[in-house]
Amino acid sequence: MSDPNHAQLLLVDDDLTYCSVLKSALEKRGFSVSVAHDVKTGLILAEQVEPEYAVIDLRIGHESGLELVQKLTSLDANTQIIMLTGFASIATAVEAIKLGATHYLTKPANPDEIMNALHKNAGDTSVAINENPLSIKRLEWEHLQKVLMEHDGNISAAARALNMHRRTLQRKLDKRPVKT
Repeated sequence: MSDPNHAQLLLVDDDLTYCSVLKSALEKRGFSVSVAHDVKTGLILAEQVEPEYAVIDLRIGHESGLELVQKLTSLDANTQIIMLTGFASIATAVEAIKLGATHYLTKPANPDEIMNALHKNAGDTSVAINENPLSIKRLEWEHLQKVLMEHDGNISAAARALNMHRRTLQRKLDKRPVKT
């Protein structure tokens, strides 16, 4: 399963095609890649291969990749963890970093972006600051994500806090966030 001559990398994502392509690309770049498609299997593999690197999806089926980030960090605080997501929000980015992720990338992240993140350990003071305020739709998305995180991902509790019907909140969360 793992090659002792290559750095161990754990890839956990429920998108089988994306995993297959990314695994192949990362192996060509010198990693020994172990793949899981759910949190439980990801944790089992992490205990077996003790990865130096991990690329974890935020949403793994109906599970949260944040849970896996926390568990990986508790197993080895030195594991470099990249959180991937197609549903980026400030709230989930902050939580991922607090739980031990070193980077947060939006999907579809290509292998070069992942490689850059894996080898970048310091912050960058030259990152451009966006001069345009967020749109109302993006602000709403961010607020929903923040409240959801405050309620540990419990949609019913978040809906009550937002004074919103649970199904309405679910529909809003199922939509991809607007870019700006």
